[in-house]
Amino acid sequence: MEPLLDRLSNGEIIVADGAIGTILIQNGLKPGDCPESFNLDKPDILKEIAKLYLDSEAEIIQTNTFGASPMKLSSYGLEEKTEEINQKAVSIVKRVVNGNAYISGSCGPTGGILQPYGDVEPDEIFQGFKRQIKALIIAGVDVICIETMISLQEATLAVQASKAVSPKTPVIATMTFDKTTKGYYTIMGVNVKEAAAGLEEAGADIIGSNCGNGIENMVEIALEFKKVTSFPLIIRSNAGQPEIKNGQLFYPEKPEFFAEKIPDLIDAGVAIIGGCCGTNPEYIRAIKKTVELYKK
Repeated sequence: MEPLLDRLSNGEIIVADGAIGTILIQNGLKPGDCPESFNLDKPDILKEIAKLYLDSEAEIIQTNTFGASPMKLSSYGLEEKTEEINQKAVSIVKRVVNGNAYISGSCGPTGGILQPYGDVEPDEIFQGFKRQIKALIIAGVDVICIETMISLQEATLAVQASKAVSPKTPVIATMTFDKTTKGYYTIMGVNVKEAAAGLEEAGADIIGSNCGNGIENMVEIALEFKKVTSFPLIIRSNAGQPEIKNGQLFYPEKPEFFAEKIPDLIDAGVAIIGGCCGTNPEYIRAIKKTVELYKK
């Protein structure tokens, strides 16, 4: 495939995949379980998820490695399996996509609280991300995706770690914002302007937001990014705010509602559009169809 950044520089709109965790829950993942353990114990489920997203015409397929940093895995007693878990995740996706989609190495928050708010030193975070990202890149990912970040410091350490391991591998960096009376901020108090500046300076190639918001709020967040950056933007929205119905998690926004808002994202300058919590291949298919119609 043509390099991802080249396609973005040519003005293409690329559709990414949707949630993994939502589908893992439907396939037996229980509260307190390690989602990344599926890479070792139930690879066929992850293979099927990747196939479903590829069949829905997603061009970026993520690995099941969101919580596969050594620090996060240590809470499950799996730190020593960091390399195996990350490399297995890539090999599963690679066999499915067979060069027909970009493989995105997912890296989420470590769960550690950096000094001075916590007791974790920045170098520990940096080295942990380097270890995870090295495993992902050796296994053959096309892009690293630093996602669902609320701490700009942790996000920039992750971006810097990726560039230290492989300067040429593109890095996506997305943060999660909450709507407040003063605008959009992460839980750690980072606004969109600060996030964009910090991620750019750290070396990210593509920036934006994922998780925490339904599609309408994400349009507003995209517009905020457009005001402060010329970098390619990515948005991966939840299917609305989760609700509990009959003891089960329910996301209210349907694929059709998602699709109606896609032109607004494109008009806001978003280059990569995918889904986050609550979405599935049906949402990605709806996004893809809308993007194709928009091009016409």
